[in-house]
Formats: sequence, structure tokens, C-alpha cells
Amino acid sequence: MDFEPEPVLTPNAPPEPPVRASRGPGRPTLSNEELLDKALDIFLEKGFERTSIDAITAAAKMAKRTVYLRYGDKTALFKAALKRAIEEWIVPVETLRAVETDDLEETLLRVGRILVANIMSPAGMRLMRITNAESGRMPEIGAYTHTQGTAPTIAYLADLFRRRIKSVSGVLTDPEEAAQAFLFLVVGGVSIAAAWGIRLDAADIDRHTLYSVELFLHGVLPRDAAPALQAGEVSDEAQDLKALEEENRRLRNLLVAAMLENAALKEGRAET
Repeated sequence: MDFEPEPVLTPNAPPEPPVRASRGPGRPTLSNEELLDKALDIFLEKGFERTSIDAITAAAKMAKRTVYLRYGDKTALFKAALKRAIEEWIVPVETLRAVETDDLEETLLRVGRILVANIMSPAGMRLMRITNAESGRMPEIGAYTHTQGTAPTIAYLADLFRRRIKSVSGVLTDPEEAAQAFLFLVVGGVSIAAAWGIRLDAADIDRHTLYSVELFLHGVLPRDAAPALQAGEVSDEAQDLKALEEENRRLRNLLVAAMLENAALKEGRAET
């Protein structure tokens, strides 16, 4: 059977028109969107390797020939399903810009809450799981997610910092780095915790968002502690902070070691 060429995963590529095949009375052909939704559900449940076209066509109640006519092979179907899910999940920059206020901290808190809610939604968590699992073999998936979602968000935040911070404390030297730091601190913490199976309720998530925004803008030291530290005095709070930093460093090292060990185990299983 001759397959059509595999679609390229780019944001500018127009969607291919669905090819409809006759399925007999009482069995209308699924729309392209419904097919992609069902395919993604199965890919998420079983992973890319263990998912077969047979399983997808059975769930969709669709002839295998119809799927092949539309997408050519399993890889093309997977990329199309994931591309659709990413486009539906991404928060438009206009949504973030619409919540700006005269208070920068309140603006960042609103933006942070929107982004955190989005990544912690069922759609966000399942996309994070499958992109993390498959980006190694299909790097264009991660690149597409970054291009469509992360990069515009970073550009928006960098522009926000340029507009709002320079009037208070001078020109910000690297707003793009600040934007990335904001995302990692405010959004990355809860999403990584959730990916590792840590259960967080709504109060935990909002408390983390509040603290992270404050930490991003003001730092970890109380404002009245800075002069004493500069003078060489070591307060009890500073000692507690140093101990906390050491414990955080130790925990990060343990986390990195566990991730490396897990990756090595996966590689070993793949080779056997």
C-alpha cells in the first residue's frame, strides 16, 4: 500500500483535508478532530511504542484504510494528534496581557495563576507526560511546544519587565533571562512535583504561586536583613537560611542522582 508523505510538524502547515471513506449505513465517518482525540487518548494510555493502528481504529470504529489515507503511518498520526492538543492547550498571550494591572506584583500573580492552572489541568499534565516521554526520539515535539507556547510567553514576560521594571529600578539587564526564571520558579516547581507523583491541593498550589512571585520580585532575604549581612553580622535568620540552602542543595543532588539512575535503568531495559 502506498502511503502519503508524513506531515511536517510546523505551525504554518495547513491542515490536510480529511479523506472520508464509506463505512456503511448507521456508521458515520469520524471527524478529523474526533479521530485525533481518540488516538491521543490511546497514545497517552499505552505510550507510542505499544500503541497500534489496530487499537486506534478499533476505538474510533474506523477502517484502517481511512486512517492510512489521512495520515500515512502511526508516527504522522501521533504528531498530528499531539500538535492539535498543544494548540488547544496553549494560553494565548492576549489572555495574559488582559489581566495586567498598575501593580506589577499583582499582575505577575494573576499571570502566574493562569499559567499554573493551565499546566496543572488534566490536559496540561497529560501533555507534559507524553512530551517528556517521546521528545527524546522525536525532538521536533519539544521544539514545537516551545515555539508555540513557551517562546511567546517568555517574549510577553520579557516585554512586561521592560515596560514595568525600568521605571522603578533602572533598565533590566536581561529581561529574557528574568522571564525564563519566572517560568521555572512559578510554573516549573508545581508541575515537576506533580510529574513526580506529589499530590498538591488547590491551597498548596496557590500558596506556592504567591510565595514564588514574591520571591521572584523581592528575593529570599527580608529587606531589613540586608544591612546587617553587609556589615558582617550573622543573624539567626541568616543561619537558618544557610541551613535551608544546604538542605535544598542536598535534595537537588539526590533528585538529579535519582533521575540519572532512572534514565540508566530505562536505557538498560531498552538494550536487553
